[in-house]
Parts: sequence; C-alpha cells; structure tokens
Amino acid sequence: MAAPRAVLLLSGKRKSGKDFVAEQLRSRLGPAVCCVLRLSAPLKERYAEEHGLDFQRLLDASAYKETYRQDMIRWGEEKRRADPGFFCRTVVEGVAQPVWVSGAGEEHGGRGAASDAAWVQVVSDTRRLSDVEWFRDVYGDAVQTVRVVASEETRKRRNWVFVAGVDDAESECGLDQGVAFDWVITNDGDELSLDRQLEALLQSVRAQL
Repeated sequence: MAAPRAVLLLSGKRKSGKDFVAEQLRSRLGPAVCCVLRLSAPLKERYAEEHGLDFQRLLDASAYKETYRQDMIRWGEEKRRADPGFFCRTVVEGVAQPVWVSGAGEEHGGRGAASDAAWVQVVSDTRRLSDVEWFRDVYGDAVQTVRVVASEETRKRRNWVFVAGVDDAESECGLDQGVAFDWVITNDGDELSLDRQLEALLQSVRAQL
C-alpha cells in the first residue's frame, strides 16, 4: 500500500465540529481521493469487545456512548501507556480504500498504478501529542495539523455541557499546548467564513496531489 500524499490531523474540543469539518473536506475532495479516519473507532471496537457492549451504539452521539465515555477514556489511556501508537497504527491498517489516482492532467489510474498513488487521509479526532508524533514519524512532510475551534457559546448551542473527568482529561486537553498548528479553522456557524477557510486549506492539499 502506497503512502497518502496528504494527511490532515484534525483536533478540537467537544462540539467544535471536527466531524463536520472532516466530512466537508471529504465531500469537497471527493470520496475517490479522500477518506476520513477516526482514531476512536478501533478504540471503541476493542472496548466493546472486551466489555460485551454494542460497538455501533458507541459510535454515535448517544446517551449510550456517554454512559461509558469516562471508562473508555481510562481504558484507552492504559492501552496508550503500553503502546502509544496502538490506535494510530490500527486505524491506518484498517483503511479499506487506498484510492490510486494519477498525476495532474492524467486519467485516474487503477489499483495497479502504485507509482501514481495519491490520496488524502483526514484524521478527524487527533487528541494527543503522541498521535501527532506517530503520524509525523510515519508520513513526514505529508502531515498537516488542523485545529478546529468554536466559542464556548457556540459549543453550548450544540448541547455541550462541561463534564468533569471528560473535558479536563488528556483526551480533550492533550493538544492545548505543544503543537504549532498549520491551520486553525474557526467553526462558529458563519458558513461564508468557514467556506473561505476550507478552500484555503484545500488549495494547499491539492498542491500535494
């Protein structure tokens, strides 16, 4: 499997709109070029297996997930302490669609055209310095860090409520410092502003393809 030409590591607080921004990027680049990866997916799948829970219900924004959130955070931290790159490595190995495309101005190649491989991975839930370090170690200059921000008022309108042990845990605060983000996307509900910011980011990404 050839390496992606661009890897966007999205991070941000709960209800900042990371998933929305990730899906906007995927939609604008096209599913033939871009896939969205969620580090929380292999975590939740393994947690569900070990605890006899419904994996699919842990994936959505339901009260079911919130019931187990704090214990999942604790469990995930134990796994990371033992192997900091565990979930990063697992989610990359699970990519089902390395999409091969050819260079600018040429027709799309088939899967056999490995020398022309180019696609974009958007990681929608980067949370820790160890996540950023792992992707940079593996993919080097292909990696760009993207911080999605929204005001507390906006997040409250999206039903965010501070939860002790969640919003003050490393899973929410691990990238509050220590990273000079390549891009900061403000997602406060101004569609025109968001569109301009995304297009600037996409222009940079397309230059790598």
